[in-house]
Amino acid sequence: MTPTRRRRGILLPLAALLFPPDPGGARSPHEVLAPLLIVLTFVSGVVDAVSYLGLGHVFVANMTGNVVFLGFALAGDRSLSAPDSLLALGAFLAGAAAAGRLRRATGAARMFAPLVGVQTLLVGGALALSAAGGGPPAGMIALLALGMGLQNAVVHRLSVPDLTTTVVTRALTGLAADPWGPAPLRRLVTVVALLLGALTGALLTHRHGASWALALAVALLACVVLARARESGESTSDGPG
Repeated sequence: MTPTRRRRGILLPLAALLFPPDPGGARSPHEVLAPLLIVLTFVSGVVDAVSYLGLGHVFVANMTGNVVFLGFALAGDRSLSAPDSLLALGAFLAGAAAAGRLRRATGAARMFAPLVGVQTLLVGGALALSAAGGGPPAGMIALLALGMGLQNAVVHRLSVPDLTTTVVTRALTGLAADPWGPAPLRRLVTVVALLLGALTGALLTHRHGASWALALAVALLACVVLARARESGESTSDGPG
């Protein structure tokens, strides 16, 4: 048991910071999910930087912004594309719908790693298109938005407080309106993670191209999958003992 606890101790202190144990010492049921969702928030910023800066001013993670962009495009703003915004919205909804159907039979917690694994493959497909020379951005938009739909659906079902991985308007509102404590800390971390992801994605896209930013996103998603799979396996092996 000792080696297992030592391996799991990498993420548990971060989880305890975001979700402190109750007065009786019981740990949060979210365990390592909290820091993994922060990583996914960072990834959301990275992919939105790629899509906005490199694929014609469209979001693939932030659908609130995409709906607004669609309105601007329909009003005649020539810097925005209504078809691209509609493509991103449609792919995002398709991913969310697919994940919603899968999780009904198996549960969100069990499907977290497999669905993020599929997202990793989708972002990897976008990376392959980018590395091959780009071409029409529609394929990359569809793959990235489909992956973000999967991510958001499983995160929505998990319902980890304050960690939605994409939307920060509510987090900012709660951060300003509520007294300081664990919940505002989670909101602050969410906002900072999205900001840093967008900053990193923008720097990589501007200086080295979209492929570098997408490669970082793929690597981080793969790490999330491996960390969750290992944590789940260790929890299972601890249970009978």
